[in-house]
Amino acid sequence: MSAIQTHKRCWVCGRVTGLERHHVLGGPNRKWSEKYDLTVWLCREHHTGTTGVHNDRDLSLQLRQAAQVAFERDHTREEWMRIFGRNYL
Repeated sequence: MSAIQTHKRCWVCGRVTGLERHHVLGGPNRKWSEKYDLTVWLCREHHTGTTGVHNDRDLSLQLRQAAQVAFERDHTREEWMRIFGRNYL
């Protein structure tokens, strides 16, 4: 298990209502985000709002770094690179 979060609350602000699930690695890697539980809960503003991960490159990078750290607790860097093809750390 590679979970980034253990509690259902916005990863950014801690809000516990109005949450949306975000796959940290999208596109062709979305299925791997699902398989390895590389998802986080975000409130609507931090998901798709003006300060959200889909509009903020820095936040997106922070989440990808957190995903890689979580993955590498149970797997190797080589596995990460084989699956995701990019090192975020």
